[in-house]
Amino acid sequence: MTTPVLFIDDELAMRVSVAQWLQLAGFAAEAFETPDRALDRLSPDFPGILVTDVKMARMDGMAVLARALERDADLPVILVTGHGDVGLAVEAMRRGAYDFIEKPFDPDHLVAVIRRACEKRRLLLDNRGLRRRVGDSPAGIAATLIGVSRAMEDLRREILDLAATNASVLIHGETGTGKELVARCLHEFGPRGAKGAFVAVNCGAIPDSMAESELFGHEPGAFTGAAQRRTGKLEHASGGSLFLDEIESMPLSLQVKLLRALQERTIERLGSNKPLPVDLRLIAATKVDLLDLSEEGAFRADLYYRLNVAELHIPPLRARAEDIPLLFDAFASDSAARHSREARPFDPEDVDALLAHDWPGNVRELRNLAERHVLSVGRTGIAALLRRRPVGGDFGAPRALSDQMDAFEKRVIEQALDRCRGDIKAVMDLLDIPRRTLNEKMARHGLDRTRFLPRG
Repeated sequence: MTTPVLFIDDELAMRVSVAQWLQLAGFAAEAFETPDRALDRLSPDFPGILVTDVKMARMDGMAVLARALERDADLPVILVTGHGDVGLAVEAMRRGAYDFIEKPFDPDHLVAVIRRACEKRRLLLDNRGLRRRVGDSPAGIAATLIGVSRAMEDLRREILDLAATNASVLIHGETGTGKELVARCLHEFGPRGAKGAFVAVNCGAIPDSMAESELFGHEPGAFTGAAQRRTGKLEHASGGSLFLDEIESMPLSLQVKLLRALQERTIERLGSNKPLPVDLRLIAATKVDLLDLSEEGAFRADLYYRLNVAELHIPPLRARAEDIPLLFDAFASDSAARHSREARPFDPEDVDALLAHDWPGNVRELRNLAERHVLSVGRTGIAALLRRRPVGGDFGAPRALSDQMDAFEKRVIEQALDRCRGDIKAVMDLLDIPRRTLNEKMARHGLDRTRFLPRG
C-alpha cells in the first residue's frame, strides 16, 4: 500500500511539481491549495503525513500545524519554509512539527525526509493497532501480560481457564520470562484474588538454616534467637495463594514437610505440636526440568507430582518476536513517566536491533534496555545500547564481584556440559564436585542438561 502524503501550498507551480515528484517516488501524493480539505482528511488512523508551506494567504503553516496536531498529536507534519522563515520553523518544531525543509530544496532531500516521516507514522500506527488488540482480551489480563503473539494469546487463555480452579500449578520458564507475574494473574483473576493474599517466596534466596522457619513459622524459644512468635508464609497465605519460585532450590528435608502440609492441609510451627489448618493454593515455578532432578535424586518425585497438577509454559522472548516492539514501547513509556522524561520515538533501525537480538535475559532484559534508552544522553540508539551490554548476563550498571563470579561459574558449567554432551556423571568427574552441588548450581543458573544432549 502506497503511503498518502498531503501537500498544502497556495502556489500552483509548486503544488504540481512536488506532487509529481512524490508520485514518481512511490507516494500517494495529493496537493491542496488551501488547508481545509487536507485537514478534513486527518484522523488518528490516517496512515500518512502532512507537508505544508509556512507562508500562505488564508492560513499560515503554524496554524495548520496546530489544527493537525489537534486531530492527532503524533502526526508527522513537515513545514516548507522560505529563506527568512527558518526561525519560525524552529519554533514550529518546538510545538510538535516533525521537520522543516528550506526553499529552494533538493527534491531528493524532500523525498528522504518524507520517507523517514512515513516510516515513523507506520510504526506508530502498528503499535496503536497492537495495543488495541491487546486491550480486547478478556478480563483485563492483556493489560498485565502484554503480547499479541499466538504463544501469549494461548498463555492468557490457559491462565484464565486455570484461575477459576483451585488446582496447584507448576510454571516453567527461563530466567526473566515473568513467572511471578503469571502466578499473580492466576491468583488475581480467580476467586482467591478477592479474599486472600498473594504470598511470594523465592526458595533460592532463603538460607537452608532459615527455610523451615520462613515457610512454617516458629514459636518463641524454638531455637536460639527466636524471641517471639513468627507467622510462616504458608499460614500467611491461608485463604489466598502461595507462590514458590525456584522450587528446585528447596532442601530435600523441607520438601518432605511441604508435601505433608499440602496433603493434610495443616502445618505446625517450629517449637509447637499444635496443628494449624491452612487453606491455600500452591503455585510453583522452575527454570529446570524437575522430573530430571527427581530421577537424579535431587528433587522428591512425590512432591513433583503433587505440584504438577497443571502446567504452564512461558515462552522465551526470542520465541515471540512480534511482541518485542510492543513490550519495549510499554516499558519505555512507563520508565519515561517515572523519571519525568519524554518518551523517545522509535527509529526503523531501532526496531531492527530489537528483533535481531536474542534476549538471553528475556523480558527482564528488555525492560532494563527500555529504561536505559529513556535515560541515555543524546540520541544513543538501541543497537548501541545493546552493544554496551556486558558479557555474562548483567544488563546495566557495573556488576558486583559476586555477580561476576556467578557469571564465570555459569560459563564453566556450561562449557563442561557441552564438552560432556549433557552427561551429568562426566561433568561431576570433570569439575570434581558432588551431584547435589552440581544440581544446585545448575538450578541456580537455569541450566538444563537436555540442551547439551546429542541430537538425532
